[in-house]
Amino acid sequence: MTDLSFADLPYHEDSALLFDKIADEPWSVFIDSGLTPGIQGRYDILAARPEVCITTQDRKTKIQTYSQSYTVPDSPFTVLSELLSASRQSLPDLPFAGGAIGFLSYDLCRYMEKIPVIAKDDVGVPDMVMGIYSWMVVVDHKKKRAVLVGDRSRTRAYRDWDELVKLFAAPSTHGKYREFRVNTQAASNMTREDYMRAFGQIKDYILQGDCYQVNLAQRFVADVEGDPWAAYRTLRKMNPSPFGAYMNYPDLQVLSNSPEQFLSVRGNTVKTKPVKGTRPRSSDPLKDRHLALELAESLKDQAENLMIVDLMRNDISKNCALGSVQVPKLFDIESFPNVHHMVSTITGKLPEQRSALDLLRGCFPGGSITGAPKIRSMEIIEELEPHRRGVYCGSIGYIGFDGNMDMNIAIRTILHRQQKMYFFAGGGIVQDSNARAEYQETFDKAAAMMRLLEEYSADAVGH
Repeated sequence: MTDLSFADLPYHEDSALLFDKIADEPWSVFIDSGLTPGIQGRYDILAARPEVCITTQDRKTKIQTYSQSYTVPDSPFTVLSELLSASRQSLPDLPFAGGAIGFLSYDLCRYMEKIPVIAKDDVGVPDMVMGIYSWMVVVDHKKKRAVLVGDRSRTRAYRDWDELVKLFAAPSTHGKYREFRVNTQAASNMTREDYMRAFGQIKDYILQGDCYQVNLAQRFVADVEGDPWAAYRTLRKMNPSPFGAYMNYPDLQVLSNSPEQFLSVRGNTVKTKPVKGTRPRSSDPLKDRHLALELAESLKDQAENLMIVDLMRNDISKNCALGSVQVPKLFDIESFPNVHHMVSTITGKLPEQRSALDLLRGCFPGGSITGAPKIRSMEIIEELEPHRRGVYCGSIGYIGFDGNMDMNIAIRTILHRQQKMYFFAGGGIVQDSNARAEYQETFDKAAAMMRLLEEYSADAVGH
C-alpha cells in the first residue's frame, strides 16, 4: 500500500473557484456535484497533470507517459485494468485517492458487441479518454473541507506538491477574464419530419417484436468561439446537476450537466440509478406539483422505467454475487431545475474475484439510454440516428486504485471541438408513446443547454 500525503486548502462552496487555477491545463478534469445539496452533492474532485494519458480510437489504445508513447491493440478495459493494478486501501470520507478519471464514449460499445456501421462519424471523438492521476483536490461539502491528496512517491506529485498548495491557496480570479460567444443558433440533424419517420419505424419494430423500447435522440450543433470553461461555469449555475463534469483535453472539451448516475462501487457495494420518465418543471408551484404527481402516477412511465430496471438488474447480475441484487427504490421522483425525473435504485454486491472494471464492461452502455433488449436497440439507434453519439450516452467519472468507482450516464452533455458545440437530447420510445409528446420531451431535456447558447449568443446583451 502506498502512503498518501494530505494538505488542507481553502474551502469554497463553489469548487469552480479552485478549478479556475488549473482549467487551462491540458488533461485537467473536474468531477462536479454541481452545487446540489444532500449526499449526492457531497464531493467534488479536481485533478490535472496525469502520470499516464490513455486514448482509444480505431481499435488502438495510445498510452503516453512523461518519457514515452506507445500504442497497443489490447481492449481498453484490459489496458485500464493493468494500469490500475497497483491496489490501494480505500479511506473513509475520501471517494477518490488516485486512479483513472475520464470518459467512455457511447461508441465503445463496438468493442463488446457487433454493431453495424451506418451513422456518420463526422466529429471523430475517441472511444475512450482516461488519465491516471497521482494527485487530486477532493472537496467535501458536508465537512466544508478541501484537501490536496497525493501519492508523493510519484516523481511528478512530489515535484509539484508545494507549488500546488500555493496555487490552490491563492485568491481566485473568479474566471472574470474568460470570454465565450455563440455565433449561430443550434441546428438539429433531424427535421421534425425526420424525427416522426424514425419514431414510426421504431413503433413498427416494436409491433414486429424486435424490441420493447428504443432511445431516440437528435443532435444539435452551434458555432462558438472563446473559452468553454466560461460556458460550463454558467451552465452549472443555470442547471445544478449531481453528476456533472468539465474535462479539458488538448483538442476537445466535455461539459457534462448530467442528472444520472450509471454505476457506483464503494467497497463491494454496487449501485445503479436508471432515469426513465420526464416532465418539465413549471414556475407555477401548483402546476409544478401537478406535473410531478402526473409523472409519479403515469403507468406508461412506470412501465418504461421497469423495463430498464429489469435490464440493469440483469446487467449487474453478470458480475454481482448470486442473490445480492435488490431494488430498494422503485419509481422515485427526483426534481431538477428544468425537469422532474422518475428514478429507480438497484444495488448488489461484488464478489472478491470481480472488479469495478468487470462491472463497467458488463453493463456498458447504460440500458436507460439504449432501450430493451439492449443489443437490438443499439442496432436500431445506429440505423435511425444520422450521426454517432460520441460522448453522449457514454459515461464520465473515476475508477480508483482502491477499487471504488463512480460513473455517470453522459446525458445533458456538450462536446466542444474546433469551435463547435455538439449536444444531443432523446427519450425512450415504447408502444404507447405519443410522437408529438416525445419530440417535445427532447426539447425539454435540452432546455438548459439551449438557454446557455442564448445567454452567450452574439447578439445577446453584454456578450
